[in-house]
Amino acid sequence: MNITQTVFTIRGMHCASCARSVEVNIGKLGAVQSVSVNLAGESAAISYDADTLSPKDIISAINKLGFKASLPSADSADEETSALKREKTKLCIALIFAGLIFIIAMGPMLGLFRLPSFLAAPKVLTMTQLILVIPVIICGFRFYTSGFKSLFRGSPNMDTLIAVGTIAALSYSIYSTVLVYKGDQHAVHNLYFESATMIIALVMLGKFLEKRATKKTSDSVRKLVSLTPNTATVLRNGIETEVKIQEVEVGDIAVVRPGERIPVDGEIISGTTETDESMITGESMPVSKVCGDAVIGGCINRTGFIHVKASRIGKDTTLAQIIRTVSEAQASKAPIARLADVVSGYFVPTVITVAFISAIVWLIAGKDFPFALSVFISVLVISCPCALGLATPVAIMVGTGNAAERGILFRNGAALEHASKTDTVVLDKTGTITTGKPTVTDIVSDIDADELLALAAACEAGSEHLLGEAVVAYAKANELYTENAENFEYSVGSGVSAVIRGRKIYVGNKAFVKNHGRFEGVAAELAESGKTSVYVADDDKVLGVIAIADAIKDSAVECISELKKRGVSVYMLTGDNERTARAIAAQVGIENVISDVKPNGKSDVINELKKQGKTVCMVGDGINDAPALAASDVAITVSSGTDIAAETSDIVLMKNNLLDIPRTIRISAAVTRNIKQNLFWAFAYNVIGIPIAAGVLYAFGGPLLNPMIGAAAMSLSSVTVVTNALRLGKMKF
Repeated sequence: MNITQTVFTIRGMHCASCARSVEVNIGKLGAVQSVSVNLAGESAAISYDADTLSPKDIISAINKLGFKASLPSADSADEETSALKREKTKLCIALIFAGLIFIIAMGPMLGLFRLPSFLAAPKVLTMTQLILVIPVIICGFRFYTSGFKSLFRGSPNMDTLIAVGTIAALSYSIYSTVLVYKGDQHAVHNLYFESATMIIALVMLGKFLEKRATKKTSDSVRKLVSLTPNTATVLRNGIETEVKIQEVEVGDIAVVRPGERIPVDGEIISGTTETDESMITGESMPVSKVCGDAVIGGCINRTGFIHVKASRIGKDTTLAQIIRTVSEAQASKAPIARLADVVSGYFVPTVITVAFISAIVWLIAGKDFPFALSVFISVLVISCPCALGLATPVAIMVGTGNAAERGILFRNGAALEHASKTDTVVLDKTGTITTGKPTVTDIVSDIDADELLALAAACEAGSEHLLGEAVVAYAKANELYTENAENFEYSVGSGVSAVIRGRKIYVGNKAFVKNHGRFEGVAAELAESGKTSVYVADDDKVLGVIAIADAIKDSAVECISELKKRGVSVYMLTGDNERTARAIAAQVGIENVISDVKPNGKSDVINELKKQGKTVCMVGDGINDAPALAASDVAITVSSGTDIAAETSDIVLMKNNLLDIPRTIRISAAVTRNIKQNLFWAFAYNVIGIPIAAGVLYAFGGPLLNPMIGAAAMSLSSVTVVTNALRLGKMKF
């Protein structure tokens, strides 16, 4: 099997029942593994066997359900904007004509004014309202096409409720109009044209405000998409040629001038510069780049003129991978949404049943048909499956978008929810707490420190050992002149020696040099701090000791301090020996140290912590951490920012900054809290609103809900949920 996940764009979904219909029906296709529909994002993440099923087959199946499916394209944002403009035009027309009907029908009743005598005539009044209804029906016709199609398919949705309610009102109004023309002048009081049109107009207003608000939830992805240049300047036969970005091939040399965006991932082969990687990694400071350094497509070339050799293009670039990761996360669902999914499957049929029962009960209780019809319509239009369907996805979309702008990539909604429950964080040492690169930390010498370092670097210049490379790199960083060494010799596992200015110099461990006692105590103290001592000596004596250690990341201490303040237990899990591990742990403030653990044993440690009832978040950076990452409740990978696709974790930290770990937990907690608020509002609204619409308050002497007020309240509930979720986009975390 070739399991592939693809995100499809789906237009025409209007409520949770629509989303549920897509999930249930597409999930029945034989080769489909899973379906997760995002109502707010108008998308669906579908996993399927690509050997059996093609995207075209899935699109066809979705279209048969009455929706319009497609693969995402660069024009999606433009299409969305155009659709919103069309909706705005229809809304304005509907509001104008519905408003005229309302003024004509309700103005005199409210004592606002008296109609002219010719317009007040029953026949003219009914016909005027009937004519004014037509533009409103045309503007809101999609409620009827969508609503009745869904009803006939056996999966009624919100549009069904609006369609059935307004058709009932319009049908009775037309019947009353006929009676008026037959001579029954009192039938003019049984017109519901104003209710039907105002319901349509108010629901259209609510959907427009909702769509305009949810459009903002995709801003982060749109910003990322906009980073991709449309063209690139490449060298073809030595001549600069501008080509479409799709025509750039691996190995092409791209010419990038100051101020331009780098078109592809690649390596600088000529020139130096500084790049702005803020929109990719969240890193605000410019990053210096020289020949041989990797650059990320989409970033801005700030200062220098450079030539970049393309290594990854199209969908393989870092930017494309980030966009795909964020889009898939936004299309996914959090476990907390399961209750809403279950409810939405039964919601609309239940509401229709309640509406019919309520109307029948009032008829039996002795009320007239217009009263029962008003109750029937009110129950239908106040019910809001939209709020249920939007409660989770809008919060996830805004939360993951906000996180992505800060260089934190959530892969799915489940990770976004689970991270908030974390009470134990397990950190790998090398490459996570530390930089993963040895560096010189101390020099203790009987001679000048620079001279000792220069001698050691001259000897190590021909070495490929990590410690030797650290010495050479440190000497270069301090701009020390190193002389050429002669007669270089390498002793495996011990050290190196060479002749410098006729003097034999030895650089290595204490067993490799003679008379090391002078500095043995110093080396022991350095070892207690987790540092490795490299002795430098000549034929007569030891000249000094150079201490080398894997440097601790600047953000480590503050990160661990913040986690502790949140009540999170912090562990260090490493394959290093206990003395080195505890030395590093002491420097960053970690008390719980688990050392001498092989890669395949790390997962056992995670499982043991989980057995103790802990919710474990594992943070690592390498392949050797994969078993532990897989075993944890939440897996976080500290990334270099250039290899997103290879990561198998739930969350990727693009900035390589440990402070993003507590920030991830804060974002997760805020999004989860927001989802709970939205779900509470959606459920509470329906639990309270439907009985009121059914006439419960009226039965005890209270008011009867007007259908128009019900429609306005229904629209308000959806807008409230979306607006609450949009607050996440403004939080700083």
